[in-house]
Amino acid sequence: MERSISISGLFRISRPVNLLMVAFAQLMTAYFLVETTPVGLPVLQDFRLYLLVLSTVMITAAGYMINDYYDVKIDYVNRPHEVVVGKSIKRRMVIFLHTILNFSAIGLGYLVSPRIAVVNFIAAFLLWLYSNRLKREPFIGNLTVAFLTGLSIYLVAYFYQKSELLVLTYSIFAFFLNLIREIIKDIEDRPGDRKHGCRTLPIVIGFRRTKQVIFLIAFAFVCSILIVTFKINNPVLFVYFGVLGIVFMWFMRKIYLADRKDHFKQLSIISKILMLVGTLSMGFL
Repeated sequence: MERSISISGLFRISRPVNLLMVAFAQLMTAYFLVETTPVGLPVLQDFRLYLLVLSTVMITAAGYMINDYYDVKIDYVNRPHEVVVGKSIKRRMVIFLHTILNFSAIGLGYLVSPRIAVVNFIAAFLLWLYSNRLKREPFIGNLTVAFLTGLSIYLVAYFYQKSELLVLTYSIFAFFLNLIREIIKDIEDRPGDRKHGCRTLPIVIGFRRTKQVIFLIAFAFVCSILIVTFKINNPVLFVYFGVLGIVFMWFMRKIYLADRKDHFKQLSIISKILMLVGTLSMGFL
């Protein structure tokens, strides 16, 4: 009898490295930026933090699953050796896991706070809508994923109502960096997207103009970080983002020179590393 799910397939479809990065970013935000609960308890001793992190990770995993479910035909063109849905895991099992994870995450969110449950519901719905429709439209899909990435970091400060401006800086950092990364992935995935009627930015306005959009986003990113950093007026944060800005300029130069699929795959990895380095900077504060 054919198995409906395999452990290796489940491992690949849920992107465990990405899930660990989400959990790590939230825990770093809690420990270094929020530090204590409103009643003075060390934040890492608050069980609600771990429920919040777990619910975020579950919604993220469910988002990856439903995205692979809808993208299976596109993935057969772009990365045929990485297709899981319909091979290692049956399609109906993917839907079942997606549903269970989302409802469980909303329930965990309610145990933390009703407003966290509402945020989790909105995030789960947006990830489904992204996979089903928004991903195939120019820019709006990229914007949705970037917004949810920034929200995952800000959610910790939103719940505890502490250090919100400081955490907002990192949320903005995550938002813009992931927005650039999502557009880079669209450039990389042009063959499959074009074949299956997607209207992503590189297909609608072309390769060169999409690069110009990335440079405009990068400019807005630098301006936003500078405005918030000056408002916080923390010299350590200013120096750190200044150094990171130099690395970011090198990253943008590589985008300018990139013209092959393997170049954009490398850029996607570099953007993840930049995100990790940015998260680690919380320790300096």
